[in-house]
Amino acid sequence: MTLEYVFVVSFLSLATAAVLVNWILKQDTGTDRMREISNSIKTGAEAYLARQYRTISIIAVITTVLLMIAVRDPTNPWLGVDTGAGFILGALASNLAGYIAMYISVRSNVRAARGAMKSLDSALKVAFRGGVVFGLAVVSLSLLGISTLFLIFGDPRLMVGFGFGASFAALFAQLGGGIYTKAADMSADLVGKVEVGIPEDDPRNPAVVADLVGDNVGDIAGRGADLFESITAENIGAMILGIAPAVYGMFGVNGLIFPLLARSFGLIGTIIAIFFVYSRKNESPFTSLVRGLVVTGVISAVGFGILTKILLNGDWGYFFCSLVGIFGALIVALITDYYTSYHRKPTLGISKSAESGAAPGIATGLAVGMGSTAPFIVVIGAAILLAFGFGNGFSSLGAGLDLSNPAFQRGLYGTAIATMGMLSVTPMILAMDGFGPITDNAGGILEMSKVPARARTVSDQLDSVGNTTKALTKGYGVASAALSAFLLFSAFLEVAGLKGVDLSRPAVFTGAFVGAMLIFFFSSLAIKAVGNTSAVMIKEIRRQFKAIPGIMKGTAKPDYSRCVDISTKAALRNMISPSLLIVIGPILVGVLLGAEAAGGLLMVGTVVGVLMALFMNNGGAALDNAKKYIEAGHLGGKGSPAHAATVIGDTLGDPLKDTAGPSLHVVIKLLNTITLALAPLFIYALLH
Repeated sequence: MTLEYVFVVSFLSLATAAVLVNWILKQDTGTDRMREISNSIKTGAEAYLARQYRTISIIAVITTVLLMIAVRDPTNPWLGVDTGAGFILGALASNLAGYIAMYISVRSNVRAARGAMKSLDSALKVAFRGGVVFGLAVVSLSLLGISTLFLIFGDPRLMVGFGFGASFAALFAQLGGGIYTKAADMSADLVGKVEVGIPEDDPRNPAVVADLVGDNVGDIAGRGADLFESITAENIGAMILGIAPAVYGMFGVNGLIFPLLARSFGLIGTIIAIFFVYSRKNESPFTSLVRGLVVTGVISAVGFGILTKILLNGDWGYFFCSLVGIFGALIVALITDYYTSYHRKPTLGISKSAESGAAPGIATGLAVGMGSTAPFIVVIGAAILLAFGFGNGFSSLGAGLDLSNPAFQRGLYGTAIATMGMLSVTPMILAMDGFGPITDNAGGILEMSKVPARARTVSDQLDSVGNTTKALTKGYGVASAALSAFLLFSAFLEVAGLKGVDLSRPAVFTGAFVGAMLIFFFSSLAIKAVGNTSAVMIKEIRRQFKAIPGIMKGTAKPDYSRCVDISTKAALRNMISPSLLIVIGPILVGVLLGAEAAGGLLMVGTVVGVLMALFMNNGGAALDNAKKYIEAGHLGGKGSPAHAATVIGDTLGDPLKDTAGPSLHVVIKLLNTITLALAPLFIYALLH
């Protein structure tokens, strides 16, 4: 089994995605009013992405030139050119992944809305298959890019620029999209639900179109770029560990291509799983989606078994490493569901506390987010220990870091395979993630089109499931980032020629402090951007309600474009400084204090970033679903004091779970890819 198999499966997946796009585009688009609203969403999303990508491209070109000049290695005079070329290719591929995801989502939403007017199964299939296009395209593009570069260079250490470029572009896309969507969402909820008492997605709300556009540029395009860079960086990191003497001596080039071949089985599993996702009588749509995830996981596990037999000489310890990753992904999904679903105790506790006011509800929600980090870290820690043990032997788990030790190299490779196991189901996870915003948009289109209530009941059921799947995919994203952190950190030590990181050294300890600070400072800037933008948009919504009296009577239309323009300009303006902070910080530490100090920054920044992301993702999602529990008719229902309190809590949770939290997934991996790509530069630090 050779690398050609990866190309065949990748092109097969893209062909399948094209067939699904053709099927989706043939579905009915509903009434003229539905098409009008859908076109407004599509136009807004495409216009924003065009401006965002233009901004990213300018910064990426400048960075490419700087990389070509700055990255030097006496043994390889072309290293800077190779790194720069890989960087720009990675940035372009990441942007393309985000665009493809957005392209299908803004065309699936209205068709899913029309499907909801027919049956639950019709809407489910359109929304899910739109998500599948998203998943297949993103993973296939990553595999094609890495495989092509490997054929050109033959050495994964020369491919780190591709991962850096993907992470670089993904951070701008995820952060910009997050600022856009949450500024609109917060403003629409606070003024619409709390101040004037109109429903969510009510066409009288001037911010409603900006909110629906935001679902696509944040949760779809941003997440597509996010997970594109995730699988790219982790594949390259695993391949770098595959050239370690002990691993290469055992498996040769097979150890390098194993991660790519393993990922291709996830694509095959997702294609097969499409036929298992449909609505059965009296079955929750969530159960149908989980069935597809299980099918993908089983086929991926079978693929790992085949590859272990063929490529790894039947070393079944590595097969067990892959199972650790696959089961880890499923356990993370269950933990996320427990902490964020409004059928579970933590979120129900937030709703109950909110009966006494917004402050008790918010305090409980923050506590839920903080407490949720414990089981996640237990699972991640157990996965690292089990994978290392299966790869090397459990007797050496307490040994110190020694990259020159053959047994330690085999253990590290075991953790790489566990990461591949967790990421093997990425196409299906992306499909479930894309399902959420598509159904959310479908519900908004139905609400604004004033269709019969039965259709909105169907879309609300799917939207509720979509909220759960979005929370699950965020938990999966941060868990995969955490599991891969050990892998990428070890790859950095390998490239930098370090035997370890000694925090007792002043320069290294300082670098570690900077790593922790970057996480908090970045989160501060991201949340502040949402707050400042929503403050401006709230004033605009209030102004329109006062200046255009016919809005509330339904005799005049709001000026939707003003709110879209506010979100667009604010997102583009505010995404730059936090992103550049994460790029420049590690470079300064590495250039001034040396590679080991950069390693300290990477180590502590990763740990703090994982914990902060878990807290924000789960706490924010729980606050959101506490509101949805009351809106479902519990504890007084809509319009009750508890409802108003949870709406306020949700507006706090929004920038946590959809702006800062998901962006930290990218930050964690960007810290890794920056240090990995620039390790040769850090070796010659000014103060080292």
